[in-house]
Amino acid sequence: MSLDEAARQLRMAGHDAQVAFDCVGLGDLERAQEHAVTLRAAADAAEVALSQALKDLTPDQAQVEGERAITALEDA
Repeated sequence: MSLDEAARQLRMAGHDAQVAFDCVGLGDLERAQEHAVTLRAAADAAEVALSQALKDLTPDQAQVEGERAITALEDA
């Protein structure tokens, strides 16, 4: 996995966290729970990608790849 994937998964986790939060406020607990589960899966996938990046990339490579991943997500 790449930093692109880590960034994408973190963005998805953030979205699911916001939806779960909003659902709690609306009293829709089933939907809140569903989004809490999917945010956990996305966060776990991001953690796996980041763990691999720590093994594979130097700090300088991580900076370049991280900037590229964030820019690509913003452009999409």
